[in-house]
This record gives sequence, C-alpha cells and structure tokens, in this order.
Amino acid sequence: MSPGLPTHVPRVAVVIPARDEATRVASTVRAAAKVPGVDLVVVVDDGSGDATARRAQEAGAVVVGHRRSRGKAAAMTTGAKTVAAIDSREDRTAPRHLLFLDADLEESAAEAERLIRPVLDGAADMTIATMPVQSGGAGGGHGFVVRLARSGISQATGWQATQPLCGQRCLTRSAFDLASPLAFGFGVEVGLTIDLLRKGFRVVEVPVAFQHRVTGSDWRGQIHRGKQWLHVAGALLRRGSLPVRPLLSVLPIPTARVGRGNRNRAGR
Repeated sequence: MSPGLPTHVPRVAVVIPARDEATRVASTVRAAAKVPGVDLVVVVDDGSGDATARRAQEAGAVVVGHRRSRGKAAAMTTGAKTVAAIDSREDRTAPRHLLFLDADLEESAAEAERLIRPVLDGAADMTIATMPVQSGGAGGGHGFVVRLARSGISQATGWQATQPLCGQRCLTRSAFDLASPLAFGFGVEVGLTIDLLRKGFRVVEVPVAFQHRVTGSDWRGQIHRGKQWLHVAGALLRRGSLPVRPLLSVLPIPTARVGRGNRNRAGR
C-alpha cells in the first residue's frame, strides 16, 4: 500500500469478506496490498471461529467484523462503509474505488491489477473477473446455480455473463452506492450485475488468473450450493427476472408418466 498519495487521485480499496480463513487470509492481504493502485485493504471478519481477524491484522489489513455471521452481502456492505469512513477522515475529494476479493485467493490476488485498470482508466464502472480452470478441479457441482444466474441476468438485461457468480469485482464508489442495498447473501453478485446494467452502468468481464479453493462434492459443499441457489433465485425473483427453464431443470417433473397417459387415452 502507498501512503501519502494526493486525495484527489482515484485510488482503490480492497474489501475482503472472510469467515474462518485463518490459513489463507494473510497471504491474500499481502498480495492484494502490492497491487498498483491499491492503498487500503479492509478485511471483514464475518463471525469467524478461528484466528482470521488476527492473521489479517498482522498482515497489514484494517480489520472490522461481525460477532455472528451475517453473510457475504452484509460483509461487503460493512467493508464499503469502513472505506467510506476512512475516506471521510482523510478528507478525500476522490472516493476510493472498491475491489472485492475472496479471502482464499492467496498469492494470486496479486493479479488484480488487470481487474482494476479499466475502472481506474474510466473504461468501465464495474469489472468482473473471468477465472481459469482452477488447480483443484471443476468442483463438485452440476452447474445448476450458474445456469440459473446466467439465464436470469440475460432475461433481465440481455447481457450474457460468462461467470455470473464470480465475486472478484472492482467498481466505482458511485456504482456501489446506487446498487445498494445489496441482494441478500449469495445473491449479491447477480443483484449487482442486474441493478447496475439496468441503471446504465458499463459492466465488463476481464480474464484474470486468480486461483482459489474449489467447493467440493461432500455434504458441506452441497449445502453451500443449496443456499447459493436459493439466494440467487430470491435475488432474481425480487427483480422480476426468475427464468423458468433453469428452475424446471432441478424439479422432479414426471414427463414420462404424462406421455404414457396420453398414449393410452389416444388408443382407446
């Protein structure tokens, strides 16, 4: 991080929502702090039961927290409010842009310059990272949540997202403020994308070589995906853009039985 920069020069604050990430958060903070344009890193400890807050503070982050977990959207909001308070204390005439990163990116967080450059240059109001195949594999899901999110965004705005659920995003302060309040929980990314596109903001996807932990196929992973699906569906429903086809793909509709019944009636 670079202290002493003029307050009229746009800079970037990194906001890292984190829960029980003591083994990874420090390396993520250190890598993010080295990104050109970044002069502040804020970690929001969302009710961790481990040493996440201490490790983040030791790595140089400003740490704030929730006593109990309130979810990703609430952590992002708390982080943005913290940045705004620091901007006000420093009497900045150019509010910091906001770069949201997951706590488990570790050293790959240093790749974030590609994500913030279009925002700093004024070419985009929000950038979304498109990430390569992860070193841990493709994960244990079946793509239900991604298809739901992609179809919902397309139905609402006409925009085709490559990775609609990616949480690695940089956006201007004004864009964040006009998209608030954020969609609940894991619906936050879909809500942000739809709300900003509908308001005429420029949203751009940028390939970035981030690497993070892949959600597995065990029961914890499936519970996570279930919550994610419900939150995304809720965000789309509240925006009037809940698509039917991705919903039908996860519902047990007895199409074969209906077909046999029709044939029997036709033969009588």
